[in-house]
Amino acid sequence: MITDFFSLALKNLKHRGIRSWLTLLGIFIGVTAVVSLISLGNGLQLAVASQLGVSSSELITIQAGGLSGYGPPGSNVVDPLTQDDVDAIEKLSSVENAVRRNIDSGKIEFNDNLNFRYVGSLPNNKEDRDLIYTSLNIEILFGRLIKEGDSGKVVLGYNFYDKPEEWGGKSLTPGKTISINDNNFQIIGITDKVGSIIMDNVVVMNENDMEDIFGFGEEADIIIAEPKNKDKIQKTKEDIEKLLRDIRDVREGEEDFEVSTPEASLSTVNSILGGVQIFIAIVAFISVFIGALGIVNTMTTSVLERKKEIGLMKSIGAKNSHIFLQFFVESSLLGLVGGIAGALFGTLVGILGTIGINSFMGTELLPDINFLLISLTLLGSFIIGGISGIVPAMKAAKQNPVEALRG
Repeated sequence: MITDFFSLALKNLKHRGIRSWLTLLGIFIGVTAVVSLISLGNGLQLAVASQLGVSSSELITIQAGGLSGYGPPGSNVVDPLTQDDVDAIEKLSSVENAVRRNIDSGKIEFNDNLNFRYVGSLPNNKEDRDLIYTSLNIEILFGRLIKEGDSGKVVLGYNFYDKPEEWGGKSLTPGKTISINDNNFQIIGITDKVGSIIMDNVVVMNENDMEDIFGFGEEADIIIAEPKNKDKIQKTKEDIEKLLRDIRDVREGEEDFEVSTPEASLSTVNSILGGVQIFIAIVAFISVFIGALGIVNTMTTSVLERKKEIGLMKSIGAKNSHIFLQFFVESSLLGLVGGIAGALFGTLVGILGTIGINSFMGTELLPDINFLLISLTLLGSFIIGGISGIVPAMKAAKQNPVEALRG
């Protein structure tokens, strides 16, 4: 019998035409927001983390604060970090190794085209250099990475190769020569795509070559520290903060430096995106609430318009429970159809949004379609539709058949 109720409900919804679709609009918008948010949420977190250079490695990053101008991370600060800070951090009992990096903006020339890119240093020592490679998550696509004694050689980020239009139509590949601040360097490698605006556009070179060009002396823009015990990375972070407060003579809460872990950086990213998700969830809730009110209004109007039909059904033996179920099923279907339309459109938005993120940020994310959550969302829209129709269905069931037939 229940199939008969669904069949009749579908016919009635089709008969009402445009009114049914307008009623579905609120549910449709709410479910679209929820499903698209589910599809984009994880991918957006990964993309933003990648763009901000948040690494999955268990390493600690230290840089000075108090910016006095624009520039690469850790540069142009009032009180910069130095090699002495690196040495002091490395002597901590909780630190396995500490390495400094210097980053500066350089003038890059190739094929009569000029661009400005970040240039980063690599230590001469193999152990220190491998630590930097780990922190940057660098993998080689063409050629090789820089080794000890590689003077006059550079490794370039993926976009140097992938965007020949920036270099007069020619791709930079291993073996070619580029000019950095009017000094010629041979390209020995191109890194694989990372999906980061910074890393895919960076130039890395031996720290001796970089010292010759930029002359940073004893200053360190960034210090990378490796904890001895990865499970106690937070303790290592606290040890470094205490040490630097003593060295720089600052009190807790007034630090002119920043010590960050991957977990803390990801937490910051997630909290920002969490705020966006909460906002979208509120919009979705409001839309669903409005949709529920629309279903109540539509079903109430339907009861008034179909009084004769109700009277006829009762006169031929239909029980109050039958009338109630008929209108209850119709309102439930209104919610479900709105949910299905919203789920399909939300999935499409998620797919197109992921493609857009990949195009804009240079990432290679796959659409994240959670069928379980979509199914739960559809179930929720069906239930909301049913709940919204309870009062109109009860009114319909209570109609007096004689008065209903009189219309």
